[in-house]
Amino acid sequence: MITLSEIEKVQSKWAESIVLIGSLKSDKKACEKATDEMLRELYAFQEGEVLFKPTRVSQKQFRLDLEAAKSYFIGGNSKHPEDKGFALHPWNFVSFENAAVILKKDHATAMGNYFFTDPKGKQVKVEYSFGYIKDSNGGLKINLHHSSFPYNDDEHFD
Repeated sequence: MITLSEIEKVQSKWAESIVLIGSLKSDKKACEKATDEMLRELYAFQEGEVLFKPTRVSQKQFRLDLEAAKSYFIGGNSKHPEDKGFALHPWNFVSFENAAVILKKDHATAMGNYFFTDPKGKQVKVEYSFGYIKDSNGGLKINLHHSSFPYNDDEHFD
């Protein structure tokens, strides 16, 4: 059974990784290495497709492989020219606030808000849904990542 503690550990590691990547932005090699390590450690790309829909994209909004996800975090991929490198902002702190977590034997889902704090203390709230599976070695990995900005009442569907 996947536990809440395991989910929180992955969330904490994800948050720490985002902060680390941004802190390394002046050293391209180190930044790429940290991003590769995060994606390999925390995402289930080795197990197959990961359903990844990041926040700040509109042209190619679904990222189903490791290279496309990497581009979102640090940019520099000509296949994804809109990517500026979300993790390069940089962020000083990232925190998760789970609204609900569904725990099952071999998969789990968490939904809530995460908050990104920049060096000036400005905080950005983003909504997320993450899915988790156990990989072939028993490690917990993200296999679904969807995030978006909160609904803007100025946008209408009329």
